[in-house]
Amino acid sequence: MEIINVLLVEDEEYDVRRIENTLHPFSDRICIRNILSTGEDTLAALNQEPEKYDVIILDYQISGSLHGKELVLKIKAIDDTLQVIIITKMTLNQTDLSLANEMLESGAFWFGTKNPSDIEDFIYHPTDFILAITNAVEKRKLEQANKRILRKNEASNRLLQNNIHFLMKKWSILGNSEETKLLLDIIQRYASAEANLLITGESGTGKELVARNIHYLSERRYENFITVNCSAIPTELMESELFGYEKGSFTDARHEKIGLFEQAHMGTLFLDEVGDLPLGLQAKLLRVLETGEIDKIGRKKSYSVNVRVLSATNKDLQQMITEKQFREDLFYRLNILNINISPLRKRKTDILFLLGHYMEKYSGEFHTNIPLINEEGRQCLIEYSWPGNVRHLKNFVQRILLMNLKEAGRDSIRQCIEIWDHDQRPDLFTKAPQIVKPLWQAEFEFRKNYCEYVRTNSKNDAEAAVKLGMARSNFHRLLKELGLK
Repeated sequence: MEIINVLLVEDEEYDVRRIENTLHPFSDRICIRNILSTGEDTLAALNQEPEKYDVIILDYQISGSLHGKELVLKIKAIDDTLQVIIITKMTLNQTDLSLANEMLESGAFWFGTKNPSDIEDFIYHPTDFILAITNAVEKRKLEQANKRILRKNEASNRLLQNNIHFLMKKWSILGNSEETKLLLDIIQRYASAEANLLITGESGTGKELVARNIHYLSERRYENFITVNCSAIPTELMESELFGYEKGSFTDARHEKIGLFEQAHMGTLFLDEVGDLPLGLQAKLLRVLETGEIDKIGRKKSYSVNVRVLSATNKDLQQMITEKQFREDLFYRLNILNINISPLRKRKTDILFLLGHYMEKYSGEFHTNIPLINEEGRQCLIEYSWPGNVRHLKNFVQRILLMNLKEAGRDSIRQCIEIWDHDQRPDLFTKAPQIVKPLWQAEFEFRKNYCEYVRTNSKNDAEAAVKLGMARSNFHRLLKELGLK
């Protein structure tokens, strides 16, 4: 049986004895661990060992300057789960309810009297007194449990916040142009909205990056962010991927499948390349956006979901609507809010900024030195159109680093940007073949032509291997396979 540890604060020996007499029948459960006579000694004992006591029985009129409400408040400041039971003599005006209210407001658990004139050996109403002690302990346990839960929740919240901070850093949007600053401002404003959002822009501009930033800045940040590439999933599988199916709903449905909408419940679903959705599925997606309900294959009843849908495309959806390839009503459902990302060629000041960032990043990963790019080379980078946008720039940085140059000028930069000039590209890529060759043969010819081009534009095979990101021995083996060595 759990022992209740009591600290008794009483300055009259007679009253100490009466309290001991009242508690004696319950000595197997209630134990007076210490008896003190002043408020100062009480605070000193609690500061030293606050966990030693469960309940404090406190005389309201102890001697000294520290007593009553002031003492209770100081006890609670040490440990607010400690329960204080106040007792006092009948000489106080017991009809003064403000006194009792004052004690309870200070944090006292119970307020009672010691004795009337006809009781000498026990506390007045001993049953209430004992019940107050046992109930006070239960209250202390509940408060301690709540504190533990709060501490765990705070720790979990800190961990989640740290994770969000890490993800925001990982998916941060970089740049110092006015266009990028405006984009970041729009993201901040749109993140708090619950409306669906369409992100448009050329390939490589960072549409998924924008979607992730909106999610991690929103109230849904602690829920799932689910990405689906609409162009990568076969048409016949798209419905089951988005909405799932029940076990036994068709021949191969051996297990229930949770669809992407269900996985994103209370979170965000990002539909990348939404312009590639087949028309039949567009109608089903429209119904989900309008009703918030999905029809899972094999389930008779609809299932409600709470999902914010962010979508992205590099296609002209309005032109597709004119050509009857995209539903107009779905377009307006997806395009409640819109963000258009400017291509890199229109953000000139971002080019060198991003160049420096990715040079630092990939030089560490590749264990290479960062080349000095001269003024002519820098101007070449600024003037280039970057058809692949930021993705293209990343690719360029990796190539230039693998060349292990000390200095990079216009020629080496142009070589790394486009690999070959348009007039030097093999015929396989400059005109459509008259005869469609088997894939293995086309791949063989491509590898051979590409390796020949890289060797021609390299000082030696060692440099060519570095440009291709291959070990020299593997490159020599490839040359033998292609009949070039």
